[in-house]
Amino acid sequence: MNQTNVSKSILERLTDEWGSLTPEAQKAARYVLENPADVGVSTVREIAEAANVKPNTFVRMARQVGFEGYEDFRAPFREAIRKGGVSFPDRARWLQDIRKSGEIGGLYADMIGAAARNIEETFAAISEEALKAAAEAIWSSRQVFTLGVGVNNANARNFTYLASTGMTQFHAIPRPGSTPVDDLAWADGQDVLIAMTMKPYRSEVVEAVRIARDQGVTVIAISDSPASPISLAAQHSFVVAVDTPQFFPSSVSSIALLETLLSFVISVASDEIVERVETFHRRRHQLGIYQEDPE
Repeated sequence: MNQTNVSKSILERLTDEWGSLTPEAQKAARYVLENPADVGVSTVREIAEAANVKPNTFVRMARQVGFEGYEDFRAPFREAIRKGGVSFPDRARWLQDIRKSGEIGGLYADMIGAAARNIEETFAAISEEALKAAAEAIWSSRQVFTLGVGVNNANARNFTYLASTGMTQFHAIPRPGSTPVDDLAWADGQDVLIAMTMKPYRSEVVEAVRIARDQGVTVIAISDSPASPISLAAQHSFVVAVDTPQFFPSSVSSIALLETLLSFVISVASDEIVERVETFHRRRHQLGIYQEDPE
């Protein structure tokens, strides 16, 4: 995902029109959704070649979402580049100093830089209104199911654990010995599913989201692309940057987003939740779960 300050409205229009686009136009739209910064610096021929479609496909796609042609579509992206982004010269110098320490220093700098970029790109593309809307859906629901497999299973369980300090009826799925679709068997319009998957998308997560929607469940998707199958199917969708110099995708931005989402849930909740969190931790102190400081 490339960072851009382009208004989300254009990208949202692409996802809204996704179902009516031809397969070739969807390829063009997918490239724009995943590489928005490229739009402002590429001619229609250049971006068509990168997306592996014909130039006319981009023209038709632009018209489909209300623009006269590709140049009209590209204008807001070029304006965003002209205005410029945030600069971090001190961080850049810090990373350069680390890199000078040799091969391991270079790896260290690359990992730090990727983690910082992922956080910046993720939150630059997410509005507080979108987070608030998702938080309100969570708070007003009967049950919340948090779904992740592989590394995202740990992220789902961490979110559920933190939420349980002040709220009940949060479930990390799949449960041991179960499957996501079985865990959602009795979920309906009173419930929320938070689903996470990144490329290559896990089929059991995609299928669970599809079934949840059929059952009326409100879906909150966390994925690495607005064109991912769970993002397109969700009522609330958040895109996280997962790039890393190593072979595994980064979870840094996913964890940060989940923690932020939970803080929004607490902010929209009733005053009761603050008392519940305090009671939970007071009980832990009383049971000796926490190591107390010597007097």
